Amino acid sequence: MSIPTLTDVIAAQKRIQNYITRTPLHRHLALEKIVGTEMYVKHENHQKLGAFKVRGGVNLLAQMEPQDLKKGVSTASSGNHGQSIAYAANIFGARAFIAVPEIANPGKVESMRNLGAEVIHYGEHFGIADQYMRDLSKEKGYKYINAVEETQLYAGVGTYTLEIIEDLPEVDIIIVPVGGGSGACGTSITAKSINPKIEVIGVQSERAPAAYNSWKSGDLEQAEMSSIAEGLATNKGYEPAQTILREMLDDFILVSDEEMEDAIILYLEHTRNLVEHAGAASLAAAIKIKERLRNKKVVIIASGGNLSMEHLLRAIERYKD
Repeated sequence: MSIPTLTDVIAAQKRIQNYITRTPLHRHLALEKIVGTEMYVKHENHQKLGAFKVRGGVNLLAQMEPQDLKKGVSTASSGNHGQSIAYAANIFGARAFIAVPEIANPGKVESMRNLGAEVIHYGEHFGIADQYMRDLSKEKGYKYINAVEETQLYAGVGTYTLEIIEDLPEVDIIIVPVGGGSGACGTSITAKSINPKIEVIGVQSERAPAAYNSWKSGDLEQAEMSSIAEGLATNKGYEPAQTILREMLDDFILVSDEEMEDAIILYLEHTRNLVEHAGAASLAAAIKIKERLRNKKVVIIASGGNLSMEHLLRAIERYKD
């Protein structure tokens, strides 16, 4: 598959602008005090459907041939990517079939169904649901879309980084959550093409470290996936994401589920924003590496806000304890 360029990201921005929200870049002084440097939050939790993924889904389906749309589109998702495909399918007149893990976030599943998608619960995690939908799509003739392997998604999600640099040209560091890697790839391609000095740091759950392990080793690794953060819940590394990340990502760190829960509470307490675990991972990472962020202009990506009530209550109970 071809690797997207800055030209592709700019074209995507024009293509999707009527269907998505240009999200705010806010400076929260309370969070700055905790981290100890000038820091901004890119609020993709304010995006349509509550997550950055919608940018990629719209960009992809907007370019699909009519005959492929007529076949119906299919994918597997832990939640936000599925919503993006359901939303885009609704816009461009395609039927959408989405496999989700058995424990998928109920709110995200309801959103997909409200958008007209047929949702199938299958398997313990994304990897199992993904293989199921690949096989079913071959049998039924659906146009299958993988959440990480389809590079037009990278160009679409890269548009939030264009917005960051338009709003804050002097940004030094961007910290971005990593599941399969589409968001981090879009960030890296866009930021490095505009200013190679911008550092891009990825962050993943230590209880779902497949992308991190793959980046470290140079091979596509599999790893146990037991994280509560469904947005980071991949059990293996994917190409071409790993090739892009190995070339462009400046660093990659792991955070615990508990550190992400603490960050969720910090967002609520200090900014009145609801952010899901994956979206809170970048704040957790900034706190973890705050010494190296001193005197830098830092942007952290709040990639989504679709937190289930169960997970919100769990975070609050930990906070109360």
